[in-house]
Amino acid sequence: MKNAIIIFVRNPEKGKVKTRLARGIGDDKALEVYRTLLTITHDLTARIDADRFVFYTDKVEEQDLWETSLFKKMIQKNGDLGERMSHAFELLLGQGYEKVVIIGSDCPELNPAIMNEAFDSLDHYPACIGPADDGGYYLLGLNGLIPELFKDKNWSTATVFGDTMADLEKTGKKAFILPILSDIDTIEDLLKFKGKPYFANIAL
Repeated sequence: MKNAIIIFVRNPEKGKVKTRLARGIGDDKALEVYRTLLTITHDLTARIDADRFVFYTDKVEEQDLWETSLFKKMIQKNGDLGERMSHAFELLLGQGYEKVVIIGSDCPELNPAIMNEAFDSLDHYPACIGPADDGGYYLLGLNGLIPELFKDKNWSTATVFGDTMADLEKTGKKAFILPILSDIDTIEDLLKFKGKPYFANIAL
């Protein structure tokens, strides 16, 4: 069974990452938090038995934490988030991958058990989804393209998970629902993780 992980990341540049969080803690600390989240995501995905694809927003970083021995590097297509995700799924499913999971780098609670559960569920369901407690989702998995999931969404809002589930129902497909987890998008989100090992050195 060919499994693939799509990891959507932003190029880690001051003022261009975690902009909502930066309004509470400033650009420098927001960049520090984002780099920490990238490290968490790297360490998680490196432990999963799947091919790993890092899709950057702007340009491929040749020398960064995503070592080419473990991660293939690509650029996200232009367009809104839905168009970019749809393109990434279409690309990898077209390469013969049978189960494809996409994640971002915002969810420090995501762990190998949940990742493996996502892949396992795609043996029995056409889709799996990991709802975030802000109304979005931290993971989407597919064993075949479902174009409706990527259209007509107010991305990065509290309606995304509900609208995605409604689209699945319209297509007659069911999804396996993973545990609800927390993303880090705001200072309130970050404070939930204060004292955790990865964030211990970030002064708030």
